[in-house]
Amino acid sequence: MKRILSLFIIVLLYSCGNSKNSQTFIDQVTGKYLFNSDESIEIYFVKNELSVKWRGRDDIKPLKVNDSTFYMKEINEKIIFKSTPEIAITLAPKREHKGEIYHFKKLSLEEKTPGEYLRNNQFDKALAGYLSIKKRDSLDKTIRESTLNSLGYKALGVKKYEEAIQIFKINIALYPEKSNTYDSLGDAYWKIKDTANAVKNYKKALSINPENRRAKRFLKRHKLD
Repeated sequence: MKRILSLFIIVLLYSCGNSKNSQTFIDQVTGKYLFNSDESIEIYFVKNELSVKWRGRDDIKPLKVNDSTFYMKEINEKIIFKSTPEIAITLAPKREHKGEIYHFKKLSLEEKTPGEYLRNNQFDKALAGYLSIKKRDSLDKTIRESTLNSLGYKALGVKKYEEAIQIFKINIALYPEKSNTYDSLGDAYWKIKDTANAVKNYKKALSINPENRRAKRFLKRHKLD
């Protein structure tokens, strides 16, 4: 009942407001916003109507509440566009937030998330982005060793060998003390028949963890130990 009443109020506000967005507003807010450490949300307009691209969808049409506020049912939140001290999106406060303020800054035209840099094969910028995330929050799930390791093997599985190698190198840069990051890079080098680098990384994995069974098994099988 509360949800129905809330939606009714939002629709009522929407119907009472000015549905036309000003050109100044459109020019100001169009673009990408940092939704979380490695994910963006894009705002664009079609025939004056605000639209959102987010998580694989490009057809999200939030309801307009007033000149700067829109209701996005996909996340059950009211998004508010702010112009000071910087252009950003905030979420309207509500009890479920428990006092936390959600603020999504607008990215510059050249700015991307680390994952976007990675998909564009801009590996140096991807690494810089992931290192920056780790500096801010070493427990951020985006930079988990297992997350990047899975991403590397996914690339390896579809024969994107250079991409896989670069992802594993990024994982090593983030976790140089982890044995698993090196044996993964060893796997990638072995796939492209770069034996020297494969052996180098398997041995590095063993130097960190002498019980790394994957590295031990590989070196023994190929008589490279």
